[in-house]
Amino acid sequence: MSFWNAFLITTRYSKLPRCLFTHVNPSPLDNTRWVMWNSELAEQFGLPLIPDNTPELLSAFSGDNLPSVFSPLAMKYAGHQFGSYNPDLGDGRGLLLGEIIDKSGVSFDLHLKGAGRTPYSRTGDGRAVLRSTIREYLCSEAMAGLNIPTTRALGMMTSDTAVFREGYETGALLIRATESHIRFGHFEHLFYSNLLAEQKLLVDKVIEWHFPDCLESDSPYAAMFDEIVDRTASMIAQWQAVGFAHGVMNTDNMSIIGQTFDYGPFGFLDDYEPSYICNHSDYQGRYAFNQQPRIGLWNLSALAHSLSPLIDKSDLESSLAQYEAQLHGYFSQLMRDKLGLYSKQEGDSRLFESMFELLSQNAVDYTRFMRSLSYLDSKDKQTIVDLFVDREAATLWVDLYLTRCELEEDGVELRCEKMRSVNPKYILRNYLAQQAIDKAQQGDFSELEILSLLLEKPFEEHTEFEQYAQLPPEWGKKMEISCSS
Repeated sequence: MSFWNAFLITTRYSKLPRCLFTHVNPSPLDNTRWVMWNSELAEQFGLPLIPDNTPELLSAFSGDNLPSVFSPLAMKYAGHQFGSYNPDLGDGRGLLLGEIIDKSGVSFDLHLKGAGRTPYSRTGDGRAVLRSTIREYLCSEAMAGLNIPTTRALGMMTSDTAVFREGYETGALLIRATESHIRFGHFEHLFYSNLLAEQKLLVDKVIEWHFPDCLESDSPYAAMFDEIVDRTASMIAQWQAVGFAHGVMNTDNMSIIGQTFDYGPFGFLDDYEPSYICNHSDYQGRYAFNQQPRIGLWNLSALAHSLSPLIDKSDLESSLAQYEAQLHGYFSQLMRDKLGLYSKQEGDSRLFESMFELLSQNAVDYTRFMRSLSYLDSKDKQTIVDLFVDREAATLWVDLYLTRCELEEDGVELRCEKMRSVNPKYILRNYLAQQAIDKAQQGDFSELEILSLLLEKPFEEHTEFEQYAQLPPEWGKKMEISCSS
């Protein structure tokens, strides 16, 4: 009996109309070998916890010996890139191998990134390099550790294959797992291609697979869109609260189920800079950190337009009209949790606004500031004040904050304990990722392993790794990252 026959593997996406995909077999790399294996995620699927003991895993996921239970395909979609519609998009270097059912009965896509050319590669080679693969592995797991909806990384492989970008780099593979790889761009592709029957079929399947509660509504399609708007608002509110900049919020990078998707030139804030741009190709700042809420609405409006043959205009407009209030509500609650201010009091809005103004004016490290606030049960206020250049203004704000905290029912110890559970000590700073990449390119994956451990549980102390919570060196601040991968 085949190793893979012990698992429940489906290929439901391959049953959709062929205008949505092309079957493609992966092109193996040379001497592929494991770098990382997510044993926690593997356990969820019932897969082996140590891949080295199971050669069937490597041969299947590297594409060397694809099991018959898989039906690899490259998805076809379109999308708005930096505001302009591009019909010529699709999986140019990734393949959906199939879907695996986890122990709780939930279906997850198994997606192989870097598997070679597809009909949608355009001028690309269909490969991924070690540099970008490490960044995606680390960031998807960092977001999971922060409890932010995200795709996950199941495993990562390196090889002896050279791939040319600005220079020659090491070819690599990433196995990505998520409940759905369907994007806003799937519906744009069908709408602009006038494939309306196929679009209706895809919407029906999306509701069946991902939004079954919408079937109880009098208007299931409108209910689905309403849910997509809400999930997108929640996701982006969580990005803003933790200081995450995605960097390339094109509609083909927007998940239909509200998960953080397609990690490219991302960045977490160091010094609090609302206009931070992490993508060096974003010359106009379209996807700057403080523009993400607005772009979320823009992308949802593009999706609404593509769904207009199926959903009444008034229903679409009603859902879109709720977005800003939903995002503000989610963000406000997240910030209340981070500041330990659970009740609503007069003057709270101004306290929040003045905090962000001070952080920006003084270029204070966002993560360090929020984490430091959660130690006021054991440290004095001067530890906060010393983070600021303008100590007088900082002292005034901290005094106002402490006075406001007195209106809470929780005592200082309990309040700070709760705050430490939502204010991470460790985030994936770009300079840390770069250090891991530099070592990995020399064959040393120790930094990757340490970062994976810390980012899995970013709220814990990990005192033996204190240096990973330190502020970045000057060279490591505000790093702009290329889309090249």
